[in-house]
Amino acid sequence: MVKFAYTILYVSDVDQALTFYEKAFGFQRKFISPQQDYAELISGETTLSLASKKLAATNLPTGFIESRLNEKPFAIELGFTTDEVDNTIAQALKAGAVLVEKPKQKPWGQTVAYLRDLDGFLIEICTPMG
Repeated sequence: MVKFAYTILYVSDVDQALTFYEKAFGFQRKFISPQQDYAELISGETTLSLASKKLAATNLPTGFIESRLNEKPFAIELGFTTDEVDNTIAQALKAGAVLVEKPKQKPWGQTVAYLRDLDGFLIEICTPMG
């Protein structure tokens, strides 16, 4: 059986990104390497991981496209569900997130908003489905 275990974001500063996700969403540190170039957060069933761009370059020697806040986001997002969308957004903005789209009610009843983190990764804050 295949199981979705984690998503790794390649970030400029692992400790800074780790602190952001702790403050913005209340996630807890699961692990940080002694070199502080890789970390994991307890974020529910799937682990959110952070790796320095330098470490990522050792794994992908031909390079990769870096996420940058001053450029359009990738065509992918992290989705975080909560019953308190407005409060979660306020907390994330206080931690340094950038609001992309204010909360909107979707035709199927879900409330959805979009933020970007310190490295420009797109984050959806939404109510659970159903």
